[in-house]
Amino acid sequence: MIAVKPVTRLFHRFKGLADAIARYPLTTIFLLLAAIVNAMDIHSEEDYSKLLLTFIVGAFISAVVQIAYERFFLQQSSRLLLMGIASILTVGYYLIIRTAPQLSMEINIRTAVALFTLLIAFIWVPVIKSRISFNKSFMIVFKSFFNSLFFSGILYVGISIIIAAIDQLIYQVDYTAFSHSANIVFILFAPMYFLSLIPIYPGALSQEENIEEHEITIGKAAKCPKFLVVLLSYIIIPLIAVFTIILLTYILRNITGEFWTDNLLEPMLVSYAITVIVVYILVSEIENKFTLWFRRIFPKVLVPIVLFQIISSIMSLTDTGIMHTRYYVILFGIFAAAAGILLSFLPVRKNGIIAPILIIFAVISIVPPVDAFTVSRSSQISILEEALLKNDMLENNKIKPNGEIPDSDKEVITKAMNYLVMMNYQKDVEWLPNDYSYEKFYPTFGFYEYYEPGDNRDMYIHLSLQEKSPIDISEYDTFIRYHLTMENNNNEVIADFVKEEKDYSLITKEDNDQVDMILMRDNNEELIRIEANEIFKKYYGYHSSKYAITPEEATFTKENDKAKVTFMVQQINIQKDHEQYNSAELFIFVDVK
Repeated sequence: MIAVKPVTRLFHRFKGLADAIARYPLTTIFLLLAAIVNAMDIHSEEDYSKLLLTFIVGAFISAVVQIAYERFFLQQSSRLLLMGIASILTVGYYLIIRTAPQLSMEINIRTAVALFTLLIAFIWVPVIKSRISFNKSFMIVFKSFFNSLFFSGILYVGISIIIAAIDQLIYQVDYTAFSHSANIVFILFAPMYFLSLIPIYPGALSQEENIEEHEITIGKAAKCPKFLVVLLSYIIIPLIAVFTIILLTYILRNITGEFWTDNLLEPMLVSYAITVIVVYILVSEIENKFTLWFRRIFPKVLVPIVLFQIISSIMSLTDTGIMHTRYYVILFGIFAAAAGILLSFLPVRKNGIIAPILIIFAVISIVPPVDAFTVSRSSQISILEEALLKNDMLENNKIKPNGEIPDSDKEVITKAMNYLVMMNYQKDVEWLPNDYSYEKFYPTFGFYEYYEPGDNRDMYIHLSLQEKSPIDISEYDTFIRYHLTMENNNNEVIADFVKEEKDYSLITKEDNDQVDMILMRDNNEELIRIEANEIFKKYYGYHSSKYAITPEEATFTKENDKAKVTFMVQQINIQKDHEQYNSAELFIFVDVK
């Protein structure tokens, strides 16, 4: 008997997988296609990401369609019709993204939100107007997800060990074997195993079947394991309580000042709201003093915290405008406040009301014209245009470069342009050059990218001149290659040269922690002086992720009526917090007038 039980369990697992394939045939086809496409991507240099994403979206849609069929329909023809609709929607998604040059951030976020919406629908649809509560459906999906993730992880580790053993002991295995194994396990096996753990809910057929049997099966699938009861009741809930006290103390202490400008709190408060709502649903059917106390108090505590954050986020819009991240923070804040109010007064069994609200909000955020991306694009273009008009930099739909505007306006322009380029929206701005990119910021606006003093982003910058960059030296008398460093830079002669029987020297001179480069004639007449640190400060606004600079960006020129000196940067290393460590490889071109 001891040996029979594991075999029986294994048989039931395989039977469950077979039943899931029969129950979700279209989902199985999409997952199989996704695995094939991903296998092609592993072996090829071609990009199949659009097809892969399309099949994943198709798998989600078809799973929701199957659940909807089981809940509301009887006829097989209805099932075929719904599967046809799912296929059409999947093809429509592919046609939408096919024309895009690449999967942009906007496409990825829209798709992620759509998949999240389908997941919520997958949980909610089976229990619409049902005797089974949303809480049970949520617990079933929650358990099934982590069970499938756990077993898939164990399976992949085992396969990897076997492949590694064969590679070490028998014959060399292609390195892509690990990727192919992960592909099969996580794209094909894991989702199907997850679906095999989802029971059939009472539906339209339940009128002809024994509904009690369904409810017993659902009850077993939704039963919370003892370890999860302990984890939620005696560990997670107390931790949330302690964090809530700290959070409320911070808000009360800083409500007249810092709280309203501390944007770092946004992700923390969003995470807090998500945690409270998810834990509330998970403990809805766990009866002990901790869970009862949590359900009574925390939805009411959640509401004022979220309202404070919504107000703070809206106040910051006057300075930064709307970006898609801020849009989602505010939208989720509104949902969390509404959920907190509903959970405070409705009975636990009615928790499912928050699911359609969340679905509606998610759909609003991705469907024009009030979606996160249309709104953020319009907002950032408007803020940019306002800043340019304020400084007389926009005339007849053309930008006039101006480096003398206030630093606050430089910051506004820089942040707006960085966002537009990051989201690839610069092409939608009619008065920007058609080929605008990060490299053309200075020629377009007349100043370099600006950040607030004390901003620690990009504290270390490394830049190099683009390869194969031609340099015109026809107007200069001589050029010198020089390694400039701001550390221990004593007086020294960089180079000597002769022009028209007169001696010239380019020297460095350190005075009061400032290093100057001076062009001298006959060692007694100063022709021109350049502060070395000006070269480094030119690049302080550059991104640390940007490595190559154009010849125009690499050039720094000082000129008067006696001489002209041009510095062309080959490489430059900058540490804003330790200027003495700044260094640069330079070509120095000198013209004596």
